[in-house]
Amino acid sequence: MKKTILLSLLLSLLSPWQSFAEDTGTLEFNPEFSHVVYFWLKQPDNAADRKKFETSVKQFMSATQYAKTRYIGVAPKASRDVVDGSFTYSLVLSFESAEAQAKYQAEPAHTEFVEECMDLWSKVIVYDSIPLGQ
Repeated sequence: MKKTILLSLLLSLLSPWQSFAEDTGTLEFNPEFSHVVYFWLKQPDNAADRKKFETSVKQFMSATQYAKTRYIGVAPKASRDVVDGSFTYSLVLSFESAEAQAKYQAEPAHTEFVEECMDLWSKVIVYDSIPLGQ
């Protein structure tokens, strides 16, 4: 039973990833630099705002020259008290190095996405990480 539940959970987590991978052609995860961004939209139930954000973020992810992993997701219904499901979208990107991530910050694909959508969000939190021992 536990194996069935775990398999179902893994498949449900991969589903959105695979769907986006078909659009962008990437599932490669480079562990050298992980960049995870959480967005809280001002009006998370506004369909026009969500469409604008999703269109822009997908365009950005298709155009970035530096990100290896390109994943956008939404918060699932929280199943435990330790799960924070308050965000509207999560973005997971990975890079081959901190230098590549720094270049990404200034690239037009990224800056255009921020300019197009910054009026939609009330809060953004970024978590960057590198492997242990570096």
